Amino acid sequence: MKQKKKILITIDWFLPGTDSGGPVRSYANLIAHLGADFDFYIITRDTDYCSTTPYKDIQSNAWNDLQGLAHVYYVSKDFLNITHLSALFKTQSFDVIYINGIYSWYFSILPLFIFRHHPHCIVAARGMLNPQAFSIKPFKKRVYLQVAKFLGVYTNTCFHATNMLEADYVRNIMGTSVPIHVAPNLPRLIPEAYFERSKSDVTRFVNVARVSVEKGTLKMLEAFKYVTDPVHLDIYGPIYDDAYWMVCQKAIAELPDHILVRYKGVAKSDTIPSILKRYDYFIMLSEGENFGHAILEALSSGLPVVISNKTPWTSLQEKQIGWDLCTAHLERVGAVLQDASTLNETDYKTMSKSAYQYAKDFINDPLLITANTDLFL
Repeated sequence: MKQKKKILITIDWFLPGTDSGGPVRSYANLIAHLGADFDFYIITRDTDYCSTTPYKDIQSNAWNDLQGLAHVYYVSKDFLNITHLSALFKTQSFDVIYINGIYSWYFSILPLFIFRHHPHCIVAARGMLNPQAFSIKPFKKRVYLQVAKFLGVYTNTCFHATNMLEADYVRNIMGTSVPIHVAPNLPRLIPEAYFERSKSDVTRFVNVARVSVEKGTLKMLEAFKYVTDPVHLDIYGPIYDDAYWMVCQKAIAELPDHILVRYKGVAKSDTIPSILKRYDYFIMLSEGENFGHAILEALSSGLPVVISNKTPWTSLQEKQIGWDLCTAHLERVGAVLQDASTLNETDYKTMSKSAYQYAKDFINDPLLITANTDLFL
């Protein structure tokens, strides 16, 4: 029997954590799809994003089995240092080194230095070289990238981009000769059966995203003031900026009485498919998405989506699966929300089935699996 290749993934946060957003979902999906073909080893923290409490039911500073699909080493805070990690990275031989992100000292930069001579080292850019990523700490990021290029840190690495646009962004920063492998993120495995939907008497929108400027929470709330029919909006996601959330709460208080908005807290990743079944539409007006797992999961649940035009998911109206909109014109967004809330049952069911079929076709595309498999070959 042919021995499977051993893939080492370094990432700040991983399952059972969910608060860090898309990358966790990306790797969980990758392992779910390819775990039978490769041996995945993951080194990560033993806490979730912005948390100091270790996960329950895991053993810190030891290898843990993840449902037979991967081995996960959860590093505790007191062992999060160069000495321990350097020794850990060298405890065994790996065929492929897969580094998540660019700027994390312990999980991006340190492994990059340690494995700089490894023959198969991949860096997943994860949107961190996209223009919008430089709206936060631009000086520090650009200085690091200039120093890293000068030292030749990325000389022997290949970058993973999730689409051609991201590949162009990587080349703009790292140079036109840098090796890049384009492979879209793998989605959560879709249920085979379509969930038959009936539009609610009062239209129900759901937002599953971090409460933040970059996810467009405030813009979304402000768009609802243009809706004249009764609608409900439920928000699921972590809050890291209390000041921003206070502004959002003020916007909620100023909405008309027929707009009901509820904050529902943080949803565990494995509960999201069942949560989505309760709603009529998914909405997220983010400032940019490298992939947008939440969008695809909504579509795979048969939910038409209302999103910004700054994601890879475009021309949605033509496909009859939702709307991708310019968020600079909130009155126009509000008009779409109004149209969605008054859509008749027949047209809604057509959109719902189209959304599910679109997601199913995307997820079952064999080229998607091939592109990701080829990362490690």
